[in-house]
Amino acid sequence: MTATPTTSSKTTKSAAAKTAGDGVGLAEPQETEAEEQSLRQRLRLLYHGHSSAAHRFRYSLLAFDLITVAFIIATSFAPSDQSWIRYLDVCFGIIILVDFCARLWVSPHPAREFTRISTWADMIAIASFLAPVFGEGLGFLRVLRTLRLLHTYQLVSTLRSDFPFFRRNEETVVAVLNLIVFVFITTGLVYETQHYANPAISNYVDALYFTVTTLTTTGFGDITLDSPLGRLIAVGIMIFGVTLFLRLLQTLLRPQKVRYPCHGCGLQRHEVDAVFCKACGEKLNIPDEGRF
Repeated sequence: MTATPTTSSKTTKSAAAKTAGDGVGLAEPQETEAEEQSLRQRLRLLYHGHSSAAHRFRYSLLAFDLITVAFIIATSFAPSDQSWIRYLDVCFGIIILVDFCARLWVSPHPAREFTRISTWADMIAIASFLAPVFGEGLGFLRVLRTLRLLHTYQLVSTLRSDFPFFRRNEETVVAVLNLIVFVFITTGLVYETQHYANPAISNYVDALYFTVTTLTTTGFGDITLDSPLGRLIAVGIMIFGVTLFLRLLQTLLRPQKVRYPCHGCGLQRHEVDAVFCKACGEKLNIPDEGRF
C-alpha cells in the first residue's frame, strides 16, 4: 500500500519551499548591492587612491582636460554651424557628465562638492556642451570647462612623488599653471563677448594677443575694447593678471629652496644644501638625488 501524506508533512514541505523561494529573492538584491559597493570602492580608489593605476587614471583625466581646451580653441577658427562640431560637443558633454556623476558618487560628502566653484563650472560646462541637442550654442559657457584644470592641483602629491623636477620647482610650476589658467579663461571671455561685435577679434589668437598685451601693460592699441563691458574686462586683466605675473616672477627670482618639514619646529622650506634648520638648529636629513 502507498502511504498517504499527512497534512502536517504537506505544511512542512510548503513552508520549506516558501523559505527557499524567499532566500532566492533576498539573495539577488544582496548580490546587486555587493556589486554596487565593489564598483564604488574601485572608483573611489581610482579618484583618491595612491596606486599606480590611480596615478595613470588621474593623468588620463588631465590629458582629457587638455584635449578639451585644445578643442575649444580649435573650433573658434571653424564655422559654428558645422555638424561635426555639434557631434563632438555632445561627445565631450557626455564624457564630462559621466566623470561628474562618478566623482559625486564616490565622494564621502557629495553635498560639499557643490560648495566648490569647480563643481559649478563642470555643471555649466556639461550644459553648454550638450546645448546643441536643444538647439542653443552657449559657446561662452564652454570656456568655464577650463576651470576643470584646477582639479589638476589634486595631483600635486602624485606629481611630487613621480617627478623630481616637480619636487624641486613646485611653487614655480603652480604659479605657471595659475597664470596659464587665468590667461586662457580671460582669452575665452574676451573672445566670446567681443567676436560678434568687434571686427578686430575674429578668433582665439586675436583674443589671446589682446589679453597678453593688456596683462603685460604693453598696450599697442591696435586692438581695443570700446564697450563698457570690454573696458571692465581690460581692467580685470590688468589687476588680476599683473598680480599673478608678479607672483611668477617672485618664485623665479628668489633663492631656490626645497620642501622638507623640520621635526623640531615644523619649518617647511630649507636651502637645498641645508644640514641644520635655520630656525631651531635641528639636524635635517633632506633626501638628495645626487646634485652635489
